[in-house]
Amino acid sequence: MKAIVCRNYGSPDVLKYEEIEKPTPGDNEVLIKVRAASVNPVDRLFRGVPHVLRIMTGLRKPKDPRVGVDVGGQVETVGRNVTQFKPGHEVFGACKGAFAEYACVSESRLAMKPNKVTFEQAASVPVAALTALQGLRDKGQIRSAQKVLINARGKVVITLEYNDKT
Repeated sequence: MKAIVCRNYGSPDVLKYEEIEKPTPGDNEVLIKVRAASVNPVDRLFRGVPHVLRIMTGLRKPKDPRVGVDVGGQVETVGRNVTQFKPGHEVFGACKGAFAEYACVSESRLAMKPNKVTFEQAASVPVAALTALQGLRDKGQIRSAQKVLINARGKVVITLEYNDKT
């Protein structure tokens, strides 16, 4: 299968479009056919990992060359312990290697794609939504049952009630 990979740290020039082995899902994973992926700051971080963090990602070069986190696609196959998804389901979530034709994703990091949402829209959500949640919950210190008003250019965009159980 084709994928964008990063075999060395550095500028965007280190990214290459190559043929790599199609992943095989583990017992708790889902193999999805990628229909859309989005780029976010996390993708930049892993291409230029600070030296101190390279102990986890690889000292001289990345241990895992696959890049891309945010993904939207269709379930191809599921691991034997997966109960939430079936082949054909349209899903979105966060994984390793979203910039490829296929990606394996932990069942716990996926959600069903709403029917009225495109794959491109769904693939733009995971990291941005987590960042927003962390900002509201951790930095904004909102607590369960508090209401939040999100305002953009003088218009109410959304009002939500935070529930820490969901």
